[in-house]
Amino acid sequence: MYISGGENVYPAEVEAAIAELPQVGECAVIGVPDERWGEVGLAIVEPQEGAEVTLDALVAHIDGKIARFKYPKHIATIEEMPRNTTLKIDRALLKKTYGAAPAV
Repeated sequence: MYISGGENVYPAEVEAAIAELPQVGECAVIGVPDERWGEVGLAIVEPQEGAEVTLDALVAHIDGKIARFKYPKHIATIEEMPRNTTLKIDRALLKKTYGAAPAV
């Protein structure tokens, strides 16, 4: 969970909405620093092979599915999601890699 503008945002809810986009293979959402809101969402997306995912397309897809304050404000694409020893997405590594400064 991260807090954006005083509101709790649960990444699993945002990820479920993003995962419905056909161009998305896998995704993870983390909170990144923001001067105005404290934290905002960064969607880290592994696109389907040959597909391209933009922030505009992602936002258009999730529009109306979740509250607007939960929309990711940034996106980063990745070739392959990092995995931990139990083969789950390594969120700690994603936070370490992307958590300091948001991608555009």
